[in-house]
Amino acid sequence: MNRRNFGRLVAATALAFAATTAMVATPALAQAGKTITGGFDVGPGGFQGNFNPMTATAGFTWLNTYFEPLVIYNSDLSKLVGALASEFTVGQDNLTYTFKLVDTKWHDGKPFTSADVKFTLELAKNAESGGLFAARLADVASIETPDQHTAIVKLSKPNSAFLSVLGYVMMLPQHALSQIPVAEIAKSSWWSTKPIGTGPFKFVKYVSDQYVEMAAYEGYRGGKPKVDRLINRYFANAASAVAALRAGEIQFTFAEPDDAKTFKGNDNFRVIEGDSYVVNYIGFNHRVGLWKDLRVRQAVMHAIDRNAIVSSLFGGAAKLANCGYVAPQIVPKELINYAYDPQKAKDLLAQAGWDKINGDKPISWLTYYNTPQVANVMAAMQAMLAQVGINVVPRALDVPAYNGIVRSDKWQDFPMIYAGLQNGPNPASLNVGLNGSQLPPVGNNIMRVEMPALTEALNTAMAETDAAKADSKWQRVCKEMNAELPWGPLWVASRYGVVSSKLKDFFWTPAPAGGPFVSHPEKWDIAP
Repeated sequence: MNRRNFGRLVAATALAFAATTAMVATPALAQAGKTITGGFDVGPGGFQGNFNPMTATAGFTWLNTYFEPLVIYNSDLSKLVGALASEFTVGQDNLTYTFKLVDTKWHDGKPFTSADVKFTLELAKNAESGGLFAARLADVASIETPDQHTAIVKLSKPNSAFLSVLGYVMMLPQHALSQIPVAEIAKSSWWSTKPIGTGPFKFVKYVSDQYVEMAAYEGYRGGKPKVDRLINRYFANAASAVAALRAGEIQFTFAEPDDAKTFKGNDNFRVIEGDSYVVNYIGFNHRVGLWKDLRVRQAVMHAIDRNAIVSSLFGGAAKLANCGYVAPQIVPKELINYAYDPQKAKDLLAQAGWDKINGDKPISWLTYYNTPQVANVMAAMQAMLAQVGINVVPRALDVPAYNGIVRSDKWQDFPMIYAGLQNGPNPASLNVGLNGSQLPPVGNNIMRVEMPALTEALNTAMAETDAAKADSKWQRVCKEMNAELPWGPLWVASRYGVVSSKLKDFFWTPAPAGGPFVSHPEKWDIAP
């Protein structure tokens, strides 16, 4: 497909997404002291109502300003370091994890202790909590608290991803939450009205769907933050946030590639670019009959000109993915590249009997991405699929609505999705979306993938604690994904943030879900 026809294809089928007006006016900032305002959630305009870290799939840039995990990835994502754990060790049996805890207090002045660690992990492991960690913490056999500053976690079997998972489990206060019935915690108003954490900023208020205000926590163990307040604003979409940044209303936002490049060379702003560590994919809901035949899934892949999309719509700022990863050490050489070949796609559909399976009936195609770029990307794929006889109808939802559908029992309502899932820095991140043991409600295998060979490969890789042997295990996972196409892997794109030059010592890692990664918000400062 030449570039001119490709552009016409996109223009002819572009989706109608939300207008680019800001959701709210700037919050009043009349109080004395320093304030940093931004669109700190990673995503198009932010994720309103994203307060419970046990159910959050993104937004950790913001959540990590007031909640903290035991361990956390350092800023370059090369290793896990202590957060609320001052040190941590793994026993020779690869089953026993010992955490020495920092001496710190919750925002209400109560001490943080090992009892809070035990409470948090048991709550997160309980599927009734409505969280996303039940399946990921299933190997936790016991949690011991020999003293207030020591927690010992014992696993039932080796799990190479355990520490990485703990990097996302934000510690919660037992004294504040233990009186709420477990089944009611996920929907409790506590998260958006009076949450308390141990981080450098403490909650002040949430103005529904508009902004969250935080105040410096003077008792923070790392020292009082340099600014007095943080404001996290929500916007209708990414373009609105960029407009607010240009107008000086905010000092930071996530940005789409086309928006980010317009700031380059402007001394008033700094562009942060990095690998998203998120593989975008076409999700085939395996509970519906449309995708049962592998040839149909293969046809979808051959129908899409991924190179043209990356070149024209991503500006080259993406890498093609033929499984769930692009890191070279875990991607074997002998993979099918699913080159663009519409005739082959038609032939495969004919062999599978597509006319009888579905024919030209429209297929709902859900996404939670609400950006012009994704609108164009999905429009291009929609047109390409139509050329081979697959009629898809894109539909963009907000994140809560999307999660409510794909994690429900109404699987027939989402036969196909366009989504992204973290594929690093630990490759085990993909286990939650592909392992047959991770089906909702305990896990996040929303496409209901139940492929025994893939699950076995994942289990083998997850159990490998020898780093020297792990890469070959993950290569096997990649081969299974590539051959059987539980998803249609597409690409891993770069991610961008834009920062006002007024911000000092501000650090943001452009990687999956906004972290949590070491960013030291207590050191962020702003020039007058």
